[in-house]
Amino acid sequence: MSSYEDRLKALREELARRRLDGFVVPLTDEHMSEYVGAYAQRLAWLTGFQGSAGSAVVLPAEAAIFVDGRYTLQVREQVDASHWSYQSVPQTSTSDWLREHAPDGGRIGYDPWLHTKGWVTAARAALAGKAAELVAVDTNPVDTIWPDRPTPSKARLIVQPDSLTGKSSAAKRADIADWLVQQGADTAVLSALDSIAWTFNVRGADVDRTPVALAYALVHADATADLFVAPDKLDDAVKLHLGNGVRLHDRSAFEPALRALAGKTVAADPERAVAAIFESVQASGAKLIEARDPVVLAKAIKNAIEIAGHKAAQARDGAALTRFLHWLSVEAPKGGLTELIASDRLEAFRKETGLLRDLSFDTISGAGPNGAVVHYRASEATNRPLLPGTLYLVDSGAQYQDGTTDVTRTVAIGTPTAEMRDRYTRVLKGHVALARATFPKGTRGGQLDILARQYLWAVGLDYAHGTGHGVGAYLSVHEGPQRIATFGGGDEPLAPGMILSDEPGYYKAGEYGIRIENLILTVMKPIDGAEKEMLGFETLTFAPYDRTLIDVTMLDDGEIGWIDAYHAQVRGLTGPQLDQAAREWMHVATAPLRAQS
Repeated sequence: MSSYEDRLKALREELARRRLDGFVVPLTDEHMSEYVGAYAQRLAWLTGFQGSAGSAVVLPAEAAIFVDGRYTLQVREQVDASHWSYQSVPQTSTSDWLREHAPDGGRIGYDPWLHTKGWVTAARAALAGKAAELVAVDTNPVDTIWPDRPTPSKARLIVQPDSLTGKSSAAKRADIADWLVQQGADTAVLSALDSIAWTFNVRGADVDRTPVALAYALVHADATADLFVAPDKLDDAVKLHLGNGVRLHDRSAFEPALRALAGKTVAADPERAVAAIFESVQASGAKLIEARDPVVLAKAIKNAIEIAGHKAAQARDGAALTRFLHWLSVEAPKGGLTELIASDRLEAFRKETGLLRDLSFDTISGAGPNGAVVHYRASEATNRPLLPGTLYLVDSGAQYQDGTTDVTRTVAIGTPTAEMRDRYTRVLKGHVALARATFPKGTRGGQLDILARQYLWAVGLDYAHGTGHGVGAYLSVHEGPQRIATFGGGDEPLAPGMILSDEPGYYKAGEYGIRIENLILTVMKPIDGAEKEMLGFETLTFAPYDRTLIDVTMLDDGEIGWIDAYHAQVRGLTGPQLDQAAREWMHVATAPLRAQS
């Protein structure tokens, strides 16, 4: 099918054949993943939208696509407004829209392997007012009309050694077993891919940019487990690593195994397990307990070995980024650079470490107005040159076996305007305020979000994304449950060992974007005379900020002192890894700020 219009038409025809009056298409897979394999990119295939979060609803005479504030500009560039209406979440959910637009008495289809139980409940309630029915499909109609749909990856699993995980798979399963005993349960369902990878100390290559394998698991109160994964993805080394305590089954045996849990008490996560899992467990006659995946918090709180590996990865990655920034300072003034040339060169610097496994996400390489598209992805069609007088935003990261990185720098190409310097400095002030924060144990990420926004709010500005997300240990670059945001999460208490991003920004549509991002580690912060246990952050990412964009007159002494101390750490960590030219440039780029005031 050559056009997106043809695909939409074909879906409507398929729905009519199935006697359905609509269908919901989320951007996820049967594991509720954020990043999904090519076989599950149904939303992109149907609409052209290339973002990492969204959904769509198709009715006979209208269709809508739903994205959050990160994709407000991107969706308008990639999805045809003559066929799709744009809806913003969380202001309008798919359920809200269906309540208003579903036909009276209609039958709205959904794939129970792609939605949570909570979504099904909300959608069913929304349709009730129109006497409409929510109908589970046996096969996804998008798959039926997608002629060249990719097959799921056949990549083999690899062992993540205990020397990098800091804890054996057997010990992790024993912890889950203890949790099950506390819950009065026999079995825990693990369906989130990063939970499975972490629990069994394996990694995979089934999802671009995220080292996970397509699998399901049942972990039991005796610390044994059943792992459901395609047999040809397992070699002898992985089988030996998993040991006798892990029974292996084909991935297709997972649903029958759920239906065979009669007499058991089963724990499943309503946020991370799809509706079909709950339906299958209930059909078995098992008692069901809704509880958060027991791996989520344990995975988020990094142990000493994981932290050490992450720091090693960050030092390596910071040097690669610093080499890139030096290269950019030399090449950009010559002209001829584009977004794609720049992102390719940055990846090459990371490859030159000899340890790069993959990028941690598609590099956001945005020049000028493209930088204002929060999750922009450069393509041949959108590729812009890096022109004098503009800003260049590069948000990138890497997957190394010892750690996952994520860092953003905004660079002035030529001489920035006074407005650019003002906005950049306000973003930097918020970035520094969060990095310097001290707060009581038990504080939630949402309580800290204002620290990063306050200097933008002071002049009536803001940004439409969260300030911080969790990051995995050679796993997903976006990891929960911790988050720094006032919307869409941020209610998890922060704990020592949690890694988050610190990434405020500002975006002027049609002109430029600014974002500054480091990763930060939550640590204990002893204070003499304190009456509570206090926490703070240790910065993990080290690469220069663009001094030409900093208006030093807007900074106070504490901010200047923090930035100068940070740049001194950049010199110490990256300097030994750089050649002479890059090292000399870096020393100038990280010189004390007072020298430019």
